[in-house]
Parts: sequence; C-alpha cells; structure tokens
Amino acid sequence: MNNFRVRTQILLLALIFGLAQQAVHNHNRKEKGGEREADGAFSPRDHHHGSEDHDSAFDHEAILGSRKEAEEFDELDPEEAKRRLGVLLKKMDRDNDEAIDRNELYAWILRSFKALSKEDSDERFEDTDEDEDGFISWNEYKDDEFDFGEGDLDLDDDVVKEELLLMEEDKMLFDAADANNDGRLDTAEFLAFTHPEEDPNMKPFVLKQVLKEKDADNNGEISFQEYVGDRGKGKDKEWLIEEKERFDTELDKNGDNSLNREEIIAWIIPSNEEVAREEVDHLFAGADADMDDLLKFEEIIKNHELFVGSEATDYGDHLKNLHRFEDEL
Repeated sequence: MNNFRVRTQILLLALIFGLAQQAVHNHNRKEKGGEREADGAFSPRDHHHGSEDHDSAFDHEAILGSRKEAEEFDELDPEEAKRRLGVLLKKMDRDNDEAIDRNELYAWILRSFKALSKEDSDERFEDTDEDEDGFISWNEYKDDEFDFGEGDLDLDDDVVKEELLLMEEDKMLFDAADANNDGRLDTAEFLAFTHPEEDPNMKPFVLKQVLKEKDADNNGEISFQEYVGDRGKGKDKEWLIEEKERFDTELDKNGDNSLNREEIIAWIIPSNEEVAREEVDHLFAGADADMDDLLKFEEIIKNHELFVGSEATDYGDHLKNLHRFEDEL
C-alpha cells in the first residue's frame, strides 16, 4: 500500500462516530482528506488557521491551486517567486485595476480548491488503478484502502469492527458515486467519491450515513447525547464541557439543542465557501497594509511569502503548468 495521504482537502467519506479513537488509522490506512477529528469527522481545509502552529502551506495552495506547485514555488529564488506571482495576479484581477478585491480573491480561492481536489483525486486514482484500465473497481479500491492481514478476521476485535464499518460505509458512497451503475468509477465519479464536498449530489448519501450511525431515536436530528455517543464513555467533566461548547457555539446554528439536516451537513462537510471567506480574511489581514479593503499588487508582492512562499536561494525550471492560469476563471 502506498503512503500517499491527501492533506488539505475537506474530503468526508469515512463517517465513523463513537468507535475506537483513531486506532484503526495507525496501520497505513490512507485518510481521505484532512485530518480525522476525535468525533470521526474530518477537519476543514483551514484546520490550522487560528492556531499557534499556523499551516502556511494552506495559504500557498489556496493561491496556486496545486499542492505540487506550492512545494515547487517554495524552492524558487525570492525574485523569481515575485515575478511569477505577478503573472498570477493579472489572472486574478478581473477588472484590471491592478488590485485584488475580496470578491476576486474569493473567486480565485474557490477555483483553487476545485483544482486541489482534482489533483488529489487524480493522484489517488493513479495509485489505485492497479490494472490501468482507466477505472477503479470496488475490489481495487478495497484492496488498496483496507489491509486486514492474513488469516481469519477476529470479529470481536474493535479495530477490525471499525475497519469493517468503514469499508461498509465506503461501499455505500462508492455506489452513490457510480452514476451509471456499472460497478466501477471513472475519474469524474472517483472525484465525487473522494471529494463529496465538490458534488452536491453526494450530500444526501453522506447525511444518510451520519443519521444511520448517530440518530438513535430516528427523529432525523442529532441531539448532544447522540453527538457524543460512545465517545463520552470514561471521559471527564472537562471534556464533556468542551464538547458541549463546540456543539452549542459551532454546530447548533439555530440554538435548538439539536442538529438538523442542514447543520449535520455543515458539520460533516465544511463549506468550501465558508473556508474561502475565512482565507480571504486571513490574507487581507496579513497584507492589506493601508486597510483600504483592496490588495494592491505591490502589497501582495511585498508579502509574497504569505501568498506563495519562497525559501531557497537557487531555483530551476519550476511551475511548468503555469499556463493553467490562462484559463477563464
């Protein structure tokens, strides 16, 4: 099994709640986008924003729309990085006023998110397509994603039970993404499978899985007790208080003490739009020196390391795919 891990995406496929705390992910299982939280959901793209250990790579990827190109940009000489950033700015600047407003930056970042999702999905597709026929069968995905070892399975083992449930839920989403019901996924279907946040048609299936796992009283909503579930067993009072605060302040938007269908979707699939707006705020806070709510080209170039990074003193022929940015946004 390869070691590829999708790092920055909001990919929400394995919806396991109230089971063993991540033990299953310690045996080379590839997590589908972002980092698994203790409650089973995945963190949003900007998981490290607001923390002391800020993930600057996220800023670079949000501008460049490519993890690989962000890494390559980091190796450029500072002057070359500034020059190439200037090329990108002309593509972002829809009204040609040599400044980037919030709407222009927001639109660009959303475009980058889609490009990042496709890059990640294509890379995983290539890794998983063992017979190289241009499709991913369920057996190919299962063999690549799950490793139960040799011999009979111990069905009483919590790790095995969680892995089997993960596989069952992945199969449900695999079938949901198989639009033509031919039992295999092409690259477009695989993108919907691995990145359901990019495909609105996947939301009902994600919701169905969450309710199946968490909605004990079958009322179509999730109470705080159902949200905590078995995760709360053996936890101290401080943990419960923290979880209740998160439930009340972050998840329960309308304050009715339960999560409705819209709130469940927002919890499990953090909105690209919301994350993009937060990233716009972050970049403006870091570069809008005169606070006029415009990022003039010189302000961005001056803060080029915030936007694209530049660390090395020498550079080669990087960013070969820069022509991608010639496309219409």
